[in-house]
Amino acid sequence: MKKQLVVLTGAGISAESGLKTFRDGDGFWENHRIEDVATPEAFERNPQLVLDFYNHRRQQVLKANPNAAHEALVKLENDFDIHIITQNIDDLHERAGSKNVLHLHGEIKLCRSANPVAPVFYEYSKNLKVGDTGSDGYQLRPHIVWFGEAVPAMESAMQLVSIAEIFLIVGTSLVVYPAAGLVNYLPFGIPIFVVDKHLPALPKFPNLKSIEQPATIGMERVLELLMKK
Repeated sequence: MKKQLVVLTGAGISAESGLKTFRDGDGFWENHRIEDVATPEAFERNPQLVLDFYNHRRQQVLKANPNAAHEALVKLENDFDIHIITQNIDDLHERAGSKNVLHLHGEIKLCRSANPVAPVFYEYSKNLKVGDTGSDGYQLRPHIVWFGEAVPAMESAMQLVSIAEIFLIVGTSLVVYPAAGLVNYLPFGIPIFVVDKHLPALPKFPNLKSIEQPATIGMERVLELLMKK
């Protein structure tokens, strides 16, 4: 049987495909304050600004292509049972060919009604504007988990992490919670690989291998190391 390889990816793996992020810590994303475009309160204050912001994000994702780091994860499927947990809202993992991808923070190519009890989901086929509603009559919004909202996929992510036999972290600073807390659910002593230009602070895990490189370069090293196992 193939070993369970669980992967946590973040903004750094998509940055090399040209997708900008707010991970530098200055509180801005594409010249917007996070509080103005990525919170429920922002959507209540100025819904069209928020919709326009994500309309543009979606167009950027449609123009972007998977890079060598995404493709390296697909190659590993030949030897491992891989599950990817991503903090990213793009679909570059899927387009590269990865089969098992769990999106913690939503997906930019989907939208949903703002119904707080039973939202209706749709493919995001055109730019959203104020007045666009779902079949339930509620305003449509991007299917994104904003700051301050619950993360429905966390329980599934915790379950995946808890059965990992190898854990790989690629392109995340591990400062955004609750995703950063997933490392607390790892089985003790399993091999852990971390790839990032700026390595995140982690507990002193045994069997931890840190690779301080951009995702595309670092994943080349990961392939070399894992293919030896």
